[in-house]
Amino acid sequence: MSNAKWLASAVTAATLTLAAQSALAYSAGDVFVRGGFAKTDSRSSIDLVDPGNFQTGLDIRDGRGFTYGLGYLFHDNFGIELSGSQRVKHDVAIGGPVGFEGSFRRLPVNLMANYYPLGGLDSRVQPYVGGGLNYTTFSGEPEGVDMRRSYSAVGQAGIDLAITDNLLLNGSVNYADVRTRVSYEGENLGKARLDPLTIGGGFTLRF
Repeated sequence: MSNAKWLASAVTAATLTLAAQSALAYSAGDVFVRGGFAKTDSRSSIDLVDPGNFQTGLDIRDGRGFTYGLGYLFHDNFGIELSGSQRVKHDVAIGGPVGFEGSFRRLPVNLMANYYPLGGLDSRVQPYVGGGLNYTTFSGEPEGVDMRRSYSAVGQAGIDLAITDNLLLNGSVNYADVRTRVSYEGENLGKARLDPLTIGGGFTLRF
């Protein structure tokens, strides 16, 4: 075996051994920073103010973007987290007499309380669930369209997998009950229901 192949094999073996032995205990006072990339699937429906006047269809396409999170454990099993993403671009089309196509950008911010069932236990795998409040603003709507900001409930489930004592792989799913009032040329069309489901992955740094 060449020196290069031997070295590569040794590094791989050492990495796998380290990963197999790495364990950590979440505990009160821990601070986390998360970063990653996620895809969002939107429900895309609209409740008309007066359905008898016209029929309107709403189609909002999936969006992708970078995500972030900052968390703090005030107890071995409980913590808070502020999370969100860059402005996520969605293509949108509204049918009916109003019909138009274009895009808009969505900026979500979440404040959640998290529960860590294995907090305080020495484990490579640290799952968590959480819930709280979502605040979403919209920008870049097609000309004549206005989408109002939204306040809603949000929930998440995730898991951290220890690589080292401070670096972890992260995966999560997030669901928010987002609704926004939509108007076109000053005329109220009703409330659009987005209900974004976001699935993503990335890294967690523990301090």
